Amino acid sequence: MYLGMHNDVSLLISEKLLQTYMEMDLFEQQSSFNPNLPLRSLQYIANLYEKFIVQRKLNKYGSKLIMLPVPKLVMFYNGTKDQPDERILKLSDSFPKGTDPDIEVRVRMININAGKSPKIMQACKPLAEYAWLIARIREKEGEIENAIDKAISEMPEDFVIQPFLIAHRAEVRGMLLTEYNEVKTMELFKEEGREEGREEGRKEGILEILIKMVRRGRISKEEAANEAQMKTSEFEAAMKQVQ
Repeated sequence: MYLGMHNDVSLLISEKLLQTYMEMDLFEQQSSFNPNLPLRSLQYIANLYEKFIVQRKLNKYGSKLIMLPVPKLVMFYNGTKDQPDERILKLSDSFPKGTDPDIEVRVRMININAGKSPKIMQACKPLAEYAWLIARIREKEGEIENAIDKAISEMPEDFVIQPFLIAHRAEVRGMLLTEYNEVKTMELFKEEGREEGREEGRKEGILEILIKMVRRGRISKEEAANEAQMKTSEFEAAMKQVQ
């Protein structure tokens, strides 16, 4: 539910002494399309590999080959911009055309909006129910708080996630409202805030939101500074002032 408020999830799967191989799976959910996910995933997985090596006291400078977990990078997308059921985002798309890079990163983007990716939705009932919930809320975005309550109330009784949502209705409502407000504020900033510059951004609380997004790992300091039309050094100074 809380798309923008938690870090991405990484899992080390099937770590056994006599295994053939193990996987390091990195999952992320995005409510907006981000073509730079392969770059971010490269940075994430590099940090995870470094942690893997340190924890096991492995010597990456030695003559023995280190066997690493096989990386699997998946992004679940449920934004409003139309996207296919699945697509592969590649790091090489960030390089100039016609070049031959020595590194590649592929991220499997899966569309989890209602009506998309039927095979996965059929295999995972809670995911299909979540897609139903988000779609129902979006039908009445103009009255988002009422839409959240109504969607939960109208959820069929045989939905697996229904008891949880009803039991935690207030918490779920708060999470979704925060998420939608953050998305709406960022959209407003992109559409109207650029011409007003940094001062207008501060007035609308945009700077504070950008700082929160950086701290949650959603965007880099450089990206946030660019959105706020500030130098990176200015943005870093502002971060120190906002607790």
